[in-house]
Amino acid sequence: MYTIEIGQLEQMVQIEQAIPEFSSPKKLADIKLRLADKRHLLLIAYHDGEPIGYKLGYALNDTTFYSWLGAVVPNHRGQGLAQKMLLQQESWLQQHGFTAVQVKTMNRFRAMLAMLVKNNYAIIDLEKSPSFQDHKIRFEKLLG
Repeated sequence: MYTIEIGQLEQMVQIEQAIPEFSSPKKLADIKLRLADKRHLLLIAYHDGEPIGYKLGYALNDTTFYSWLGAVVPNHRGQGLAQKMLLQQESWLQQHGFTAVQVKTMNRFRAMLAMLVKNNYAIIDLEKSPSFQDHKIRFEKLLG
């Protein structure tokens, strides 16, 4: 059975280690440094009590939230967990007064691109890289 709850950074780092697309997983100290003095939300997806996915973001200001990191371990993909975490994050954001959410992804993460477009996120910026697969695309969705 799958559940999604507010989790701990240590669990997120554990999941990061199991994501093959991440050549250099984030370190706990670096995450804590980025989140210092920022309002943040970490959702963890569990399967039978084991952490298998996460979605982490933080406030850019009083009204805009940045959905920074997220992933699901490969053997639990295709279960709709990323979609469920996205919807739960949006619900939490609305309850806490945020009116917009931004997220950045790369051209090579096709499933993420499709999910964002399906959920009415709009492209607001593009950071080009030498390889078009590594172009970073910033999306935003107005909430409410």
